[in-house]
Amino acid sequence: MLSYIDARQKVIDVAGTTRRSLLRESVEIEEAFGRVLAREVLADRDYPPFNRSTRDGFAIHSANAVAPGAKLQCIGELRAGGAFDGVIGPGQCVEIMTGAGVPASTDAVVMIEHTKREGSTITLERAVISGDHIVGKGSEARRNTLMVAAKTRLGYAEMALCAQVGATRLEVFAKPRVAILSTGDEVVDARTVPGPLQVRNSNGLSIEVLARTGGAQTVQIGNAPDEKNALRKEIERGLEADILVLSGGVSMGKYDLVEQVLAELGAEFHFTGVEIRPGRPAVFATCREKLVFGLPGNPVSTMVTFELFVLPAIDRFSGTVARALPIFRAKLATPVQEKGNLVHFLPARIEWQGREAQVTQLPWQGSGDVVALAIANGFLVIGPERPQISPGEWVDVLPRRGAI
Repeated sequence: MLSYIDARQKVIDVAGTTRRSLLRESVEIEEAFGRVLAREVLADRDYPPFNRSTRDGFAIHSANAVAPGAKLQCIGELRAGGAFDGVIGPGQCVEIMTGAGVPASTDAVVMIEHTKREGSTITLERAVISGDHIVGKGSEARRNTLMVAAKTRLGYAEMALCAQVGATRLEVFAKPRVAILSTGDEVVDARTVPGPLQVRNSNGLSIEVLARTGGAQTVQIGNAPDEKNALRKEIERGLEADILVLSGGVSMGKYDLVEQVLAELGAEFHFTGVEIRPGRPAVFATCREKLVFGLPGNPVSTMVTFELFVLPAIDRFSGTVARALPIFRAKLATPVQEKGNLVHFLPARIEWQGREAQVTQLPWQGSGDVVALAIANGFLVIGPERPQISPGEWVDVLPRRGAI
């Protein structure tokens, strides 16, 4: 049985070496958020394309303002996007706005806050040196330099940069297809009224949302009963996708059949258990050159193991590196005591006191408690080396995706 860190790395390694074609497609920039860039984006010109003022003030010759008290005559105004056609001589200046191009005959901008104005006479209250409050042409990027590298996942900043350089149609990798299959005789569709001993299928929805936010497109297979032939049929359907994610059927019970069916289909198992709770029975295999994840059926277990193991596989199959697990440190607000030799991922509430994060473990009824998970905005991560932790100690926390 692997640690969750080793199991996660195993997923990343296998996904990175699994043979598959990274298809490409062209999309409009408005549709590119979260996609992985397949072709680099270069600067179409120098940036900024002119000497740009970073402040509202006055464009001047710095030689005329070597000491406070210098007086200059303002001979015009220059707005962003406008041009000044006159000549700015010694003892003269031009009022300039933030973002405007600095006239060639000036070499500094004095902030309006550091001046006094009487009619057209500008008195400088501070000395000015050459280059003050000017971003020089080409200082951010030169024409044809790399702006956004291939294999970059596009967020708002990257998309803004693409728009700035005119790259409004982008070549991206096709999203990996993730098939979702739940299992269990007791599981019914969420839109139906369950019997007294049945439960609605919440895992199918949570997995679909997690997969889509991770950058995949999804295929809902539905639910398979605890019967080998029916389960085999649905698994074979799921293997038409790039990644198959099953929930349920991976524990030690008589009717937990996922591993048996996968073995009969020739799957190679990379791990069949992880040293975590919830989520210990998690399974990872390859079958017919597709990645297969068998996640425990209890909803909290499903969501934890998807975050730990499936999301990095989606990253690799999207054409980029796996994003780091966003674990950070917080101060424990209430005492914690856990037993066993596993790493616990406990539903918790993370709050901030000023600049300091604090975390409180929430009461919960085990890995089937979706009510507690919906209240939680993260998980308290507790290893076996710290069975008892007092308030005020620093601990690891993993934010719940989309909740912080």
